Amino acid sequence: MAMDAQTLARACADAMWADDKASAALGMQIESISPGEAVLSMTVRDDMVNGHAICHGGFIFTLADSAFAFACNSDNHSAVASGARIDFLAPGHLGDQLTARARQLTQGRRTGVYDVEVSNQDGRRIAVFRGNSHRLGGQLVNETTGESVL
Repeated sequence: MAMDAQTLARACADAMWADDKASAALGMQIESISPGEAVLSMTVRDDMVNGHAICHGGFIFTLADSAFAFACNSDNHSAVASGARIDFLAPGHLGDQLTARARQLTQGRRTGVYDVEVSNQDGRRIAVFRGNSHRLGGQLVNETTGESVL
């Protein structure tokens, strides 16, 4: 018997997280996962601050991109980014807890569009990100057992 959509989304996230050394190295955490959505967080560390004493935009982009990746793979269709853009709205500062909330806008047979909002611990919007996904074919987990097939 196949898993329900929420259980499947969690199994997909677990399978991806097991080998996501980049997100783990930056101290990211998965706060929640559901079909077509993901919430990840990260604390701005000293080694993430640039010469302007604010969080380097590349780290903010990476947090948003990771949330996007978990959202667009949550339905067990292996997918990657085919493009993305980000608009920085406010700076992140040393010690800030940044949270990226990704949600699916549309998902076709091969391509999808996802929006991610990055905010700080006070709810201030730091950035908005739009990602385009492309399905590669294949699955992340066995839909009956939940075991990774990656």
